[in-house]
Amino acid sequence: MSTTAVVPLSTEDAELLVATARRAAEDAGVTVSVTVLDAGGHLLVFHRDDRAVLISGETSTRKAYTALQLNAPTADLVDAVQPGGLFHTLPTALDRPLLFIAGGVPVHRDGRLIGAIGVGGGAPEQDHGFAAAAVQALA
Repeated sequence: MSTTAVVPLSTEDAELLVATARRAAEDAGVTVSVTVLDAGGHLLVFHRDDRAVLISGETSTRKAYTALQLNAPTADLVDAVQPGGLFHTLPTALDRPLLFIAGGVPVHRDGRLIGAIGVGGGAPEQDHGFAAAAVQALA
């Protein structure tokens, strides 16, 4: 059985993700914060536009962390935390910075989870679009 090592998310990759998300946000006239985490949940790159609302820094980081931990876009998890949903109690059951609002997207390479990006500052659907555009640019 041979195993092939997957190249981890590099700082250069993370900078491309941030630049792409920022460009998409700027094109839409939205000011954002963008967070990129590696597979271990460690911060690789963070950027907050100086005109973005202050809380967007925290939300972008929590969205990235949530997407990483659950290996799913946060946009796909919103319904799961509603009453009766599979993860209804998860946001309060763990002492972790989870945030179930669209804008967090996991990053994969060769089918393996290598990190996540979170965007905050726009409407949730916009943030998801900016993050997804960044991940697509990295592929």
